Order: sequence, then C-alpha cells, then structure tokens
Amino acid sequence: MQIDNLDLKPAQILFNYCRECKPVPGSAAELEAFEKIQQGFANQFELFFPDNLAPKTIVVIPSLSLDQEVLAKVDGALYYEERLLCLLMLLRMPRANVVYVSSTPIDPVIIDYYLHLLPGITGYHARERLTLISCYDTAAIPLTEKILQRPRLIERIKKAIPAGNVAHIACFNTTALERTLAVHLGIPIYGCDPSLVYMGTKSGSRRVFMKACMPMPPGAENLTCYDDIVHAVAALKDMHPHIKKAVIKLNDGFSGEGNAILKYPENLTGKAMYNWIHHNLHDAIKPVAKDLTTDKFMEKFVLMEGIVEAFIEGDVKTSPSVQCRINPRGEVDIISTHDQVLKGEDGQVFVGAHFPADEDYRAEIGAMGKTISAVLKDEGVLGRFSIDFISVKENDCWKHYAIEINLRKGGTTHPFLMLQFLTDGNYNETTGIFETANGQQLSYYASDNVQSNAYKGLTPQDLIDIAMFHGLHFDGATQKGVMFHMIGALSQYGKMGMVCIGASPEEAYSFYLKTIAVLDTETAG
Repeated sequence: MQIDNLDLKPAQILFNYCRECKPVPGSAAELEAFEKIQQGFANQFELFFPDNLAPKTIVVIPSLSLDQEVLAKVDGALYYEERLLCLLMLLRMPRANVVYVSSTPIDPVIIDYYLHLLPGITGYHARERLTLISCYDTAAIPLTEKILQRPRLIERIKKAIPAGNVAHIACFNTTALERTLAVHLGIPIYGCDPSLVYMGTKSGSRRVFMKACMPMPPGAENLTCYDDIVHAVAALKDMHPHIKKAVIKLNDGFSGEGNAILKYPENLTGKAMYNWIHHNLHDAIKPVAKDLTTDKFMEKFVLMEGIVEAFIEGDVKTSPSVQCRINPRGEVDIISTHDQVLKGEDGQVFVGAHFPADEDYRAEIGAMGKTISAVLKDEGVLGRFSIDFISVKENDCWKHYAIEINLRKGGTTHPFLMLQFLTDGNYNETTGIFETANGQQLSYYASDNVQSNAYKGLTPQDLIDIAMFHGLHFDGATQKGVMFHMIGALSQYGKMGMVCIGASPEEAYSFYLKTIAVLDTETAG
C-alpha cells in the first residue's frame, strides 16, 4: 500500500492500512474469504474436537445480532450476553483457552462463580487460560458491531489466541456482522452461513416445513406490507371459518416479542368479515411486546416482512421444542427436547422450559426434528438450532404443528450445556432421557425471566451469599441444585436466570419454587 499523506500519525496510518487490506463487508471478496475459512473447519473438527487434550481456543462472541428496537423491549437485554458464560465450562479441558468478549466488564464474582464449578480443574488453572475482553460500550447495537468498530480490540483478540492453537468462534447467532468478524480474525464460526439466514426466519421456516412434509398451522408467508396482512388474515378466516384468532409474526422476532395477535369478530362472514378486517385491522392488532405500538410494529413488518398463521386452539396444549446440531461432517444429532413455558398475550412470550419434554411425545417430536434437520443439512446448515412446535391433545392423541426454526442458540441452549458440562452425562435421542455415567437420570427447569422489583439492588455477591446460606447451590456430589445466570442484570432490573437440576421434573421444579420462596423472604420489606 502506498502512503501518500505523510502528515498522518503512525497510529492513523496503521489503522488505515488494516482497514484497507480487509475486503469490503458483503463484497464478493469477503464471501470468498469466509468460504475458505469455513472449509478448513471440517479438518479442525475432525482432528481436534474429539481430543480433550488438544490445544484449542474458543472465541466466544455472545452478540445478540437481532433487531435492536424489538430487543430493547426485553428488560436487561444487554445482560443476555452472560448466557454463554456456560461455555467457560470448556476450560475443564486442560489445554483449552477461552476468549470471552462482552459489551461491558463482567463482575469477577460472576466469573469465579462459574470457574468454581469446573470438575477436576482448579480455578487458578482455568483462570490462566481465560481472557476477558470488554468493549466498555452500553450502546443499543449488537456486540459484534461494537467489536468491528474497534480495530485494536480485534488485534487483542488475535493476540489472545496462543501460537499453535486451532481456534473457532462460538456466537449466539450468525449474521453478516459475524461473517465480517470471522474474516478479520481469520478463524471459522461454528454456526450457520449468514447466506442461509432466510431458513431461520418465520417465512423460511414454513418453506422448510413444506419440503419436510411437516404439519403446520394454516397461513401465509413472505408478506411484505399492510395490504398483504389484510388479504392473508381475510383469506385465512375464509378458508378456515372455525379459526378465532390469527398470529402476525415478524420474520426476525425474538422470544415471541415480534408477534401480534388479532381476534376475529364473531358473527361476521364473507364480505362483511373482509370489510371489517379492511377497516379495523390496524386497531385490532395487539403487539405482544410491551410498549410496542401497532404503528411501530407495522413499520418493523415492512422492514423485516413476515407471516400470518392461525392461532392453534386446544384445551390441552403445550409448546415443545427440539434442539438439534449439524456438525461439519454433516452428521445430525438431536441434542434435547423441552416443553417451553409461554406467557404474555395469548401465550406468545418464552419465559422458561422443562427438560426433557413430556414422555408422551418427546421421542415423536425428536423424530420430526430429525426429518426437518435432514432438509436443513441438504441446504448446508451448520451448528446448533432449535425447532418449535405447538402440540394439542385430542382424544388421547397428540397432534404436533411445526411453528418455527431458530438457526441460532436460544433460551434452551445454555441450560442444557450447563447440565451436560456439570454432570458429564449424555442425552439419548431414542428414549429422550438424560443419564449420567452412573446411570442417574436428570431433569431441569430453566428460566431467563426470574424477575421481581423486590430483587432490585441485589448484587452478585448478595445472590451467591443467599444461595450458599440456604443450600441452593448446585452440588457436584448429588448432581442436583441450582445454577444462576444473567446475574449482572439482577441489581438494576431485578432479573436473572436459573437452571434447577433434579432427579425428576417434579424435583427440579421444586428447587425453582424453593429458590423463589427464599429470594422473596430475603428481600421482603
């Protein structure tokens, strides 16, 4: 590179050089560079992943690269970056290094809390192999974008990878931002190529379900504007007169916050129904996210596009989820099944999950998940993802409707990783049961939405003191107890997450109820 401006300071010259030698984001050169980097990941996976003693580095980028206005409706969204602290458990491999990047510094008490749980490794040994890097930036933009704005920080990440180590990026979801970061760092992502992101949208999910011949709610996808919604809502009611409600979903909604509910008026049919929808749809739409107006929702819809589908009714209704993984060898694994706990407007917002899913259907939905995963594998999907269903019991039989695919980590990823890392057990996809090496079966209840105004002001130290005093902390001997996460959100928002592990679903949930009772008592008054 020729330097024409000799008035520039050396630091500025270096910055310009680094900036100019990288391909333009989204350009053909960047796409080619990313493809080459990802091609080498298959060899890395084959040679180094099975060997717990292999020198390796995992760069954790817990960025929620999602729509920030929708995400802003989630209390303490910044602290969702702490959910992937479960990956610190990878430090139990004695030659593994972890580089964890966050928007703001993570309290050392929280780090110590995780490292204390490592089986067979001292906290000191693990801490020597952990590098924590912060952007010191609370702006409402994705963490990955903050990193890309800081070339010196990118250099610090590179330097934190020891010579001779293979390395890869672990992230929450993979977008064009993560692709650019991978190219800047020169290391692959264990995740889906951003060019395949459409299959993880609400519209793309429906197309995949069609290819897999999966039952799903009647509806329409690839809608782009208000008029599309009007026609889709009207056609849905015309074709299925028994439907009482429709759900309008943004293609890239998060945790149900991108949904809206429409209730059809009673005693209207045909032209009268269409006229009502045409004239009243705007006022009848009820966005799920708090403080999200219909105008803002429609503005988001035009930007993201979306779907309309029937709201599935049922006296006995559940919302199971199947977690899957496609590795670089193209092997499909069913990792786990969960029964999601949904609240909010007509049960649209995810607040927690029971593991494993109900024994009546856990094997069945696991098999359905594998069929869908085979379609995704053929499309080139890589990494972890989940498939959500709505299940209704009719005449002692369960009917399952595929709802959406999340081509990313989600609310059920970190609880299962914690269970797996803490107990070194395995999930049997045939039986749907998790067992430890000594044959002990384990279940858990997990939630990211443990929240109360009374908890505001509790520091991480306070929470850990309370847990220790009341015997709530996970016990490695019994392999039961409670693990907390998103602890950083507690003091400001009165919010955190927990994973409650027990020998049965009932015992696991009892730990949750006990913990809530203890916290309520400790913060009373």
